[in-house]
Amino acid sequence: MAKHQHMEVEDDLRTRERIILLILAAVQFTTIVDFMIVMPLAPQLMRTLAISPAQFGMIVSSYTFAAGAAGLVASSIVDRFARRATFMTLNAGFLLGTLACAIAPNYHALIAARVFTGAFGGILGGMTLAIIGDVFPEERRGRATGSLMTGFALASVLGVPFGLYLGTNYGWHVPFVVLAVFGIPALMLTPFALPPLDTHVGKDHGHPLRSLSETFTHTNHLKAFALIVTLMIGSFTVFPFLSAYLVSNVGMTEQQLPLVYIAGGVLTLIASPIIGRLADRYGKLNVYRLVAPGSAVMMLLITHLPPVPTALAIAVFGGLMLCNVGRMIPAMAMVTSSVEPRRRGAFLSANSSVQHMASGLGAYLGGAIVAAGPDGKILHFGTVGWIAAISTLLSLWLAGRIRIVDAGVPSSLATQAVSAEEISLVAAAEATVDVGQPMLGCEVEG
Repeated sequence: MAKHQHMEVEDDLRTRERIILLILAAVQFTTIVDFMIVMPLAPQLMRTLAISPAQFGMIVSSYTFAAGAAGLVASSIVDRFARRATFMTLNAGFLLGTLACAIAPNYHALIAARVFTGAFGGILGGMTLAIIGDVFPEERRGRATGSLMTGFALASVLGVPFGLYLGTNYGWHVPFVVLAVFGIPALMLTPFALPPLDTHVGKDHGHPLRSLSETFTHTNHLKAFALIVTLMIGSFTVFPFLSAYLVSNVGMTEQQLPLVYIAGGVLTLIASPIIGRLADRYGKLNVYRLVAPGSAVMMLLITHLPPVPTALAIAVFGGLMLCNVGRMIPAMAMVTSSVEPRRRGAFLSANSSVQHMASGLGAYLGGAIVAAGPDGKILHFGTVGWIAAISTLLSLWLAGRIRIVDAGVPSSLATQAVSAEEISLVAAAEATVDVGQPMLGCEVEG
Protein backbone atom coordinates (compact mmCIF):
# COMPACT_ATOMS: atom_id res chain seq x y z
CA MET A 1 0.00 0.00 0.00
CA ALA A 2 2.82 2.36 0.86
CA LYS A 3 4.42 1.64 -2.53
CA HIS A 4 1.12 2.38 -4.27
CA GLN A 5 0.80 5.70 -2.43
CA HIS A 6 4.38 6.58 -3.34
CA MET A 7 3.65 5.94 -7.03
CA GLU A 8 0.55 8.12 -6.83
CA VAL A 9 2.58 10.94 -5.29
CA GLU A 10 5.23 10.58 -8.03
CA ASP A 11 2.56 10.66 -10.77
CA ASP A 12 0.98 13.74 -9.23
CA LEU A 13 4.37 15.43 -9.02
CA ARG A 14 5.14 14.77 -12.71
CA THR A 15 1.69 16.03 -13.76
CA ARG A 16 2.13 19.27 -11.83
CA GLU A 17 5.59 19.73 -13.32
CA ARG A 18 4.20 19.35 -16.85
CA ILE A 19 1.46 21.91 -16.16
CA ILE A 20 4.00 24.36 -14.76
CA LEU A 21 6.24 23.88 -17.80
CA LEU A 22 3.27 24.48 -20.10
CA ILE A 23 2.49 27.79 -18.40
CA LEU A 24 6.13 28.89 -18.40
CA ALA A 25 6.55 27.95 -22.09
CA ALA A 26 3.37 29.89 -22.97
CA VAL A 27 4.71 32.99 -21.22
CA GLN A 28 8.09 32.47 -22.88
CA PHE A 29 6.34 32.28 -26.26
CA THR A 30 4.51 35.57 -25.64
CA THR A 31 7.60 37.48 -24.51
CA ILE A 32 9.76 36.22 -27.37
CA VAL A 33 7.20 37.00 -30.07
CA ASP A 34 6.66 40.46 -28.56
CA PHE A 35 10.41 41.12 -28.76
CA MET A 36 10.99 39.56 -32.20
CA ILE A 37 7.92 40.78 -34.10
CA VAL A 38 9.11 44.39 -34.14
CA MET A 39 12.07 43.60 -36.43
CA PRO A 40 10.21 42.13 -39.44
CA LEU A 41 7.62 44.93 -39.11
CA ALA A 42 10.38 47.50 -39.72
CA PRO A 43 9.28 48.57 -43.26
CA GLN A 44 5.70 49.16 -42.18
CA LEU A 45 6.63 50.95 -38.96
CA MET A 46 9.04 53.29 -40.73
CA ARG A 47 6.44 54.04 -43.39
CA THR A 48 3.36 54.55 -41.22
CA LEU A 49 5.15 56.41 -38.41
CA ALA A 50 7.34 58.38 -40.85
CA ILE A 51 10.54 57.55 -38.97
CA SER A 52 14.15 56.99 -40.01
CA PRO A 53 16.11 53.73 -39.64
CA ALA A 54 17.91 55.24 -36.63
CA GLN A 55 14.55 55.99 -34.98
CA PHE A 56 13.41 52.46 -35.71
CA GLY A 57 16.58 51.20 -34.06
CA MET A 58 15.54 53.13 -30.97
CA ILE A 59 12.23 51.22 -30.91
CA VAL A 60 14.17 47.94 -30.77
CA SER A 61 16.86 49.05 -28.32
CA SER A 62 14.43 50.82 -25.95
CA TYR A 63 13.02 47.41 -24.97
CA THR A 64 16.48 45.93 -24.46
CA PHE A 65 17.91 48.73 -22.36
CA ALA A 66 14.74 49.03 -20.25
CA ALA A 67 14.92 45.29 -19.58
CA GLY A 68 18.57 45.63 -18.56
CA ALA A 69 17.94 48.53 -16.18
CA ALA A 70 14.89 46.86 -14.63
CA GLY A 71 16.85 43.65 -14.10
CA LEU A 72 19.45 45.51 -12.09
CA VAL A 73 16.80 47.03 -9.83
CA ALA A 74 14.97 43.71 -9.45
CA SER A 75 18.13 41.84 -8.51
CA SER A 76 18.33 43.84 -5.27
CA ILE A 77 14.79 43.10 -4.03
CA VAL A 78 13.20 40.20 -5.92
CA ASP A 79 14.19 37.48 -3.42
CA ARG A 80 12.15 39.22 -0.72
CA PHE A 81 8.91 38.07 -2.37
CA ALA A 82 7.32 34.73 -3.25
CA ARG A 83 8.05 33.57 -6.81
CA ARG A 84 4.41 32.99 -7.77
CA ALA A 85 3.24 36.46 -6.74
CA THR A 86 6.24 38.08 -8.43
CA PHE A 87 5.74 36.05 -11.62
CA MET A 88 2.07 37.02 -11.84
CA THR A 89 2.80 40.72 -11.24
CA LEU A 90 5.51 40.79 -13.89
CA ASN A 91 3.36 38.92 -16.40
CA ALA A 92 0.42 41.26 -15.83
CA GLY A 93 2.67 44.30 -16.31
CA PHE A 94 4.14 42.80 -19.46
CA LEU A 95 0.70 42.17 -20.97
CA LEU A 96 -0.40 45.72 -20.14
CA GLY A 97 2.73 47.00 -21.87
CA THR A 98 1.98 44.87 -24.94
CA LEU A 99 -1.54 46.29 -25.04
CA ALA A 100 -0.08 49.80 -24.74
CA CYS A 101 2.04 49.05 -27.83
CA ALA A 102 -1.11 48.05 -29.67
CA ILE A 103 -2.87 51.35 -28.99
CA ALA A 104 0.17 53.63 -29.34
CA PRO A 105 -0.87 56.48 -31.68
CA ASN A 106 2.59 57.75 -32.61
CA TYR A 107 6.32 57.14 -32.44
CA HIS A 108 6.94 58.62 -28.99
CA ALA A 109 4.01 56.75 -27.46
CA LEU A 110 5.34 53.52 -28.97
CA ILE A 111 8.79 54.17 -27.49
CA ALA A 112 7.24 54.70 -24.05
CA ALA A 113 5.18 51.51 -24.41
CA ARG A 114 8.27 49.51 -25.43
CA VAL A 115 10.17 50.81 -22.40
CA PHE A 116 7.29 49.77 -20.12
CA THR A 117 7.00 46.34 -21.77
CA GLY A 118 10.75 45.75 -21.64
CA ALA A 119 10.95 46.65 -17.95
CA PHE A 120 8.51 43.87 -17.08
CA GLY A 121 9.43 41.42 -19.85
CA GLY A 122 13.12 41.50 -19.06
CA ILE A 123 12.62 40.55 -15.42
CA LEU A 124 9.97 38.00 -16.39
CA GLY A 125 12.56 35.94 -18.27
CA GLY A 126 14.80 35.74 -15.20
CA MET A 127 11.88 34.86 -12.95
CA THR A 128 10.89 32.03 -15.31
CA LEU A 129 14.35 30.49 -14.91
CA ALA A 130 14.20 31.02 -11.14
CA ILE A 131 10.96 29.01 -11.04
CA ILE A 132 12.62 26.27 -13.12
CA GLY A 133 15.43 26.20 -10.56
CA ASP A 134 12.99 26.02 -7.61
CA VAL A 135 10.67 23.39 -9.08
CA PHE A 136 13.11 21.05 -10.82
CA PRO A 137 16.17 19.44 -9.18
CA GLU A 138 19.51 19.77 -10.95
CA GLU A 139 19.36 16.27 -12.47
CA ARG A 140 16.14 17.18 -14.37
CA ARG A 141 16.88 20.85 -15.00
CA GLY A 142 18.32 20.32 -18.48
CA ARG A 143 15.14 18.60 -19.64
CA ALA A 144 13.00 21.34 -18.09
CA THR A 145 15.09 24.06 -19.74
CA GLY A 146 14.78 22.23 -23.06
CA SER A 147 11.00 22.12 -22.71
CA LEU A 148 11.00 25.83 -21.91
CA MET A 149 12.90 26.46 -25.14
CA THR A 150 9.89 25.14 -27.07
CA GLY A 151 8.42 28.59 -26.45
CA PHE A 152 11.25 30.01 -28.54
CA ALA A 153 10.73 27.36 -31.22
CA LEU A 154 7.00 27.96 -31.46
CA ALA A 155 7.65 31.70 -31.61
CA SER A 156 9.78 31.10 -34.71
CA VAL A 157 7.43 28.54 -36.29
CA LEU A 158 4.07 30.17 -35.56
CA GLY A 159 4.35 33.43 -33.68
CA VAL A 160 6.59 35.54 -35.91
CA PRO A 161 5.19 34.38 -39.31
CA PHE A 162 1.59 34.74 -38.09
CA GLY A 163 2.33 38.10 -36.48
CA LEU A 164 4.00 39.26 -39.69
CA TYR A 165 0.92 38.15 -41.66
CA LEU A 166 -1.41 40.06 -39.32
CA GLY A 167 0.78 43.15 -39.39
CA THR A 168 1.11 43.13 -43.17
CA ASN A 169 -2.60 42.66 -43.85
CA TYR A 170 -4.30 44.43 -40.94
CA GLY A 171 -1.77 46.93 -39.59
CA TRP A 172 1.16 46.77 -37.17
CA HIS A 173 -1.12 47.31 -34.14
CA VAL A 174 -2.94 43.98 -34.55
CA PRO A 175 -0.11 41.54 -33.58
CA PHE A 176 0.24 43.27 -30.22
CA VAL A 177 -3.50 43.02 -29.55
CA VAL A 178 -3.44 39.28 -30.33
CA LEU A 179 -0.38 38.75 -28.10
CA ALA A 180 -2.00 40.55 -25.15
CA VAL A 181 -5.14 38.42 -25.46
CA PHE A 182 -3.14 35.21 -25.91
CA GLY A 183 -1.26 35.82 -22.67
CA ILE A 184 -4.36 36.05 -20.47
CA PRO A 185 -5.05 32.27 -20.01
CA ALA A 186 -1.54 31.58 -18.65
CA LEU A 187 -1.91 34.52 -16.27
CA MET A 188 -5.25 33.22 -14.99
CA LEU A 189 -3.97 29.64 -14.51
CA THR A 190 -0.81 30.63 -12.62
CA PRO A 191 -2.30 30.89 -9.09
CA PHE A 192 -3.82 27.41 -9.45
CA ALA A 193 -0.83 25.64 -11.02
CA LEU A 194 2.18 27.14 -9.25
CA PRO A 195 2.93 26.61 -5.57
CA PRO A 196 3.81 29.79 -3.64
CA LEU A 197 7.56 29.07 -3.93
CA ASP A 198 8.26 31.19 -0.86
CA THR A 199 10.78 29.16 1.16
CA HIS A 200 13.38 31.86 0.55
CA VAL A 201 11.13 34.64 1.91
CA GLY A 202 11.94 35.91 5.40
CA LYS A 203 15.60 34.95 5.26
CA ASP A 204 18.18 37.63 5.85
CA HIS A 205 18.81 39.20 2.44
CA GLY A 206 20.33 42.37 3.86
CA HIS A 207 20.02 45.87 2.46
CA PRO A 208 19.01 46.00 -1.25
CA LEU A 209 22.32 47.63 -2.18
CA ARG A 210 24.18 44.95 -0.25
CA SER A 211 22.20 42.27 -2.09
CA LEU A 212 23.06 43.91 -5.41
CA SER A 213 26.72 44.11 -4.43
CA GLU A 214 26.85 40.46 -3.37
CA THR A 215 25.25 39.40 -6.64
CA PHE A 216 27.85 41.20 -8.75
CA THR A 217 30.92 40.40 -6.64
CA HIS A 218 30.45 36.67 -6.10
CA THR A 219 33.14 34.90 -8.13
CA ASN A 220 30.89 32.12 -9.44
CA HIS A 221 28.22 34.66 -10.44
CA LEU A 222 30.77 36.67 -12.41
CA LYS A 223 31.84 33.53 -14.28
CA ALA A 224 28.21 32.81 -15.19
CA PHE A 225 27.70 36.42 -16.31
CA ALA A 226 30.83 36.21 -18.47
CA LEU A 227 29.46 33.07 -20.14
CA ILE A 228 26.18 34.86 -20.88
CA VAL A 229 28.02 37.86 -22.38
CA THR A 230 29.97 35.64 -24.78
CA LEU A 231 26.79 33.77 -25.73
CA MET A 232 24.87 36.97 -26.50
CA ILE A 233 27.70 38.59 -28.44
CA GLY A 234 28.09 35.30 -30.30
CA SER A 235 24.44 35.62 -31.38
CA PHE A 236 23.36 39.24 -31.58
CA THR A 237 26.28 40.49 -33.65
CA VAL A 238 24.82 38.28 -36.41
CA PHE A 239 21.08 37.62 -35.95
CA PRO A 240 19.67 41.18 -36.31
CA PHE A 241 21.19 41.47 -39.80
CA LEU A 242 20.53 37.97 -41.13
CA SER A 243 17.22 38.81 -42.82
CA ALA A 244 18.76 41.73 -44.71
CA TYR A 245 21.78 39.62 -45.68
CA LEU A 246 19.67 36.71 -46.92
CA VAL A 247 17.64 39.08 -49.13
CA SER A 248 20.39 41.42 -50.34
CA ASN A 249 23.35 39.02 -50.67
CA VAL A 250 22.01 35.47 -50.83
CA GLY A 251 19.12 36.21 -53.17
CA MET A 252 16.02 35.31 -51.15
CA THR A 253 12.84 37.37 -51.46
CA GLU A 254 11.05 39.02 -48.54
CA GLN A 255 8.11 36.66 -49.12
CA GLN A 256 10.42 33.67 -48.57
CA LEU A 257 11.76 34.90 -45.22
CA PRO A 258 8.96 33.30 -43.13
CA LEU A 259 10.12 29.93 -44.48
CA VAL A 260 13.50 30.52 -42.85
CA TYR A 261 11.93 31.12 -39.42
CA ILE A 262 9.54 28.19 -39.81
CA ALA A 263 12.32 25.76 -40.73
CA GLY A 264 14.56 26.95 -37.91
CA GLY A 265 11.69 26.82 -35.46
CA VAL A 266 10.66 23.29 -36.42
CA LEU A 267 14.22 22.03 -35.91
CA THR A 268 14.40 23.83 -32.57
CA LEU A 269 11.05 22.39 -31.51
CA ILE A 270 12.20 18.85 -32.25
CA ALA A 271 15.71 19.22 -30.86
CA SER A 272 15.04 21.15 -27.62
CA PRO A 273 13.64 18.28 -25.49
CA ILE A 274 16.19 15.85 -26.92
CA ILE A 275 19.11 18.13 -26.07
CA GLY A 276 17.67 18.72 -22.60
CA ARG A 277 17.52 14.97 -21.91
CA LEU A 278 21.05 14.46 -23.24
CA ALA A 279 22.31 17.28 -21.00
CA ASP A 280 20.77 15.61 -17.94
CA ARG A 281 22.11 12.20 -18.89
CA TYR A 282 25.65 13.02 -20.03
CA GLY A 283 26.27 16.32 -18.24
CA LYS A 284 25.48 19.90 -19.21
CA LEU A 285 29.11 20.85 -19.73
CA ASN A 286 29.84 17.84 -21.94
CA VAL A 287 26.89 18.57 -24.22
CA TYR A 288 27.81 22.25 -24.36
CA ARG A 289 31.39 21.46 -25.36
CA LEU A 290 30.10 19.18 -28.08
CA VAL A 291 27.62 21.65 -29.64
CA ALA A 292 29.29 25.07 -29.21
CA PRO A 293 32.09 24.48 -31.78
CA GLY A 294 29.41 23.53 -34.32
CA SER A 295 27.66 26.82 -33.56
CA ALA A 296 30.89 28.73 -34.30
CA VAL A 297 31.25 26.92 -37.63
CA MET A 298 27.65 27.70 -38.60
CA MET A 299 28.16 31.39 -37.74
CA LEU A 300 31.09 31.53 -40.15
CA LEU A 301 29.21 29.60 -42.82
CA ILE A 302 26.08 31.75 -42.85
CA THR A 303 27.94 35.08 -42.70
CA HIS A 304 30.04 34.07 -45.75
CA LEU A 305 27.14 32.49 -47.66
CA PRO A 306 27.18 33.40 -51.37
CA PRO A 307 24.08 33.42 -53.62
CA VAL A 308 22.67 29.89 -53.33
CA PRO A 309 19.34 28.16 -53.94
CA THR A 310 16.65 29.05 -51.40
CA ALA A 311 16.46 25.49 -50.06
CA LEU A 312 20.18 25.51 -49.23
CA ALA A 313 19.94 28.91 -47.52
CA ILE A 314 17.04 27.65 -45.40
CA ALA A 315 19.01 24.51 -44.50
CA VAL A 316 22.02 26.56 -43.37
CA PHE A 317 19.83 28.84 -41.28
CA GLY A 318 18.12 25.79 -39.76
CA GLY A 319 21.50 24.32 -38.85
CA LEU A 320 22.48 27.59 -37.18
CA MET A 321 19.26 27.63 -35.13
CA LEU A 322 19.79 23.99 -34.16
CA CYS A 323 23.31 24.68 -32.89
CA ASN A 324 22.18 27.87 -31.16
CA VAL A 325 19.52 26.12 -29.09
CA GLY A 326 21.90 23.21 -28.56
CA ARG A 327 24.32 25.46 -26.71
CA MET A 328 21.72 27.64 -24.97
CA ILE A 329 19.93 24.77 -23.17
CA PRO A 330 22.95 23.32 -21.30
CA ALA A 331 24.40 26.80 -20.77
CA MET A 332 21.23 28.17 -19.14
CA ALA A 333 20.88 25.02 -17.04
CA MET A 334 24.45 25.48 -15.77
CA VAL A 335 23.86 29.18 -15.08
CA THR A 336 20.65 28.40 -13.15
CA SER A 337 22.55 25.85 -11.04
CA SER A 338 25.48 28.15 -10.31
CA VAL A 339 23.72 30.03 -7.50
CA GLU A 340 22.40 29.13 -4.06
CA PRO A 341 18.59 28.68 -4.06
CA ARG A 342 18.06 31.56 -1.61
CA ARG A 343 19.84 33.97 -3.99
CA ARG A 344 18.38 32.55 -7.20
CA GLY A 345 15.80 35.28 -7.89
CA ALA A 346 18.30 38.12 -7.45
CA PHE A 347 20.97 36.36 -9.49
CA LEU A 348 18.71 35.44 -12.40
CA SER A 349 17.20 38.93 -12.49
CA ALA A 350 20.73 40.30 -12.71
CA ASN A 351 21.54 37.65 -15.30
CA SER A 352 18.55 38.79 -17.37
CA SER A 353 19.89 42.35 -17.15
CA VAL A 354 23.35 41.23 -18.26
CA GLN A 355 21.80 39.19 -21.06
CA HIS A 356 19.83 42.13 -22.44
CA MET A 357 22.73 44.55 -22.11
CA ALA A 358 25.05 42.11 -23.88
CA SER A 359 22.44 41.60 -26.61
CA GLY A 360 22.26 45.36 -27.13
CA LEU A 361 26.07 45.53 -27.18
CA GLY A 362 26.27 42.75 -29.75
CA ALA A 363 23.66 44.39 -31.99
CA TYR A 364 25.44 47.75 -31.68
CA LEU A 365 28.80 46.16 -32.48
CA GLY A 366 27.40 44.38 -35.50
CA GLY A 367 25.69 47.57 -36.70
CA ALA A 368 28.93 49.51 -36.37
CA ILE A 369 30.77 47.01 -38.60
CA VAL A 370 28.28 46.12 -41.36
CA ALA A 371 27.40 48.64 -44.05
CA ALA A 372 25.21 48.85 -47.13
CA GLY A 373 27.02 48.94 -50.46
CA PRO A 374 25.98 51.04 -53.47
CA ASP A 375 24.10 48.04 -54.86
CA GLY A 376 22.28 47.48 -51.55
CA LYS A 377 24.33 44.47 -50.51
CA ILE A 378 25.49 44.03 -46.90
CA LEU A 379 29.24 44.56 -46.52
CA HIS A 380 31.67 43.26 -43.86
CA PHE A 381 29.21 40.62 -42.61
CA GLY A 382 32.01 38.04 -42.66
CA THR A 383 33.93 40.12 -40.11
CA VAL A 384 30.91 40.01 -37.82
CA GLY A 385 30.83 36.23 -38.28
CA TRP A 386 34.44 35.91 -37.09
CA ILE A 387 33.66 37.97 -33.98
CA ALA A 388 30.67 35.73 -33.22
CA ALA A 389 32.72 32.56 -33.76
CA ILE A 390 35.60 33.74 -31.54
CA SER A 391 33.16 34.75 -28.81
CA THR A 392 31.51 31.33 -29.00
CA LEU A 393 34.86 29.51 -28.73
CA LEU A 394 35.81 31.69 -25.75
CA SER A 395 32.63 30.55 -24.03
CA LEU A 396 33.96 26.97 -24.01
CA TRP A 397 36.64 27.97 -21.52
CA LEU A 398 34.24 30.05 -19.42
CA ALA A 399 31.66 27.26 -19.23
CA GLY A 400 34.22 24.93 -17.69
CA ARG A 401 34.94 27.38 -14.88
CA ILE A 402 31.36 27.58 -13.55
CA ARG A 403 30.79 25.66 -10.31
CA ILE A 404 27.45 23.91 -9.72
CA VAL A 405 26.35 24.74 -6.17
CA ASP A 406 22.86 23.27 -5.72
CA ALA A 407 23.24 19.73 -7.08
CA GLY A 408 21.27 17.33 -4.93
CA VAL A 409 19.04 20.05 -3.42
CA PRO A 410 15.41 18.82 -3.55
CA SER A 411 12.94 20.91 -5.54
CA SER A 412 10.07 22.78 -3.91
CA LEU A 413 7.50 20.49 -5.51
CA ALA A 414 9.40 17.38 -4.47
CA THR A 415 9.65 18.65 -0.90
CA GLN A 416 5.92 19.25 -0.84
CA ALA A 417 5.28 15.83 -2.35
CA VAL A 418 7.47 14.11 0.25
CA SER A 419 5.67 15.96 3.03
CA ALA A 420 2.30 14.93 1.63
CA GLU A 421 3.45 11.32 1.37
CA GLU A 422 4.75 11.32 4.94
CA ILE A 423 1.46 12.70 6.22
CA SER A 424 -0.43 10.06 4.26
CA LEU A 425 1.75 7.23 5.64
CA VAL A 426 1.45 8.50 9.21
CA ALA A 427 -2.32 8.70 8.84
CA ALA A 428 -2.42 5.15 7.51
CA ALA A 429 -0.30 3.92 10.40
CA GLU A 430 -2.52 5.65 12.93
CA ALA A 431 -5.59 4.13 11.31
CA THR A 432 -4.01 0.68 11.60
CA VAL A 433 -3.29 1.24 15.30
CA ASP A 434 -6.84 2.49 15.91
CA VAL A 435 -8.27 -0.63 14.31
CA GLY A 436 -5.99 -2.91 16.30
CA GLN A 437 -6.38 -1.33 19.74
CA PRO A 438 -9.90 -2.71 20.55
CA MET A 439 -8.62 -6.21 19.77
CA LEU A 440 -5.90 -5.80 22.38
CA GLY A 441 -8.50 -4.92 25.00
CA CYS A 442 -10.88 -7.82 24.27
CA GLU A 443 -11.21 -10.72 26.66
CA VAL A 444 -11.11 -14.24 25.33
CA GLU A 445 -14.30 -16.08 26.10
CA GLY A 446 -14.41 -19.55 27.39
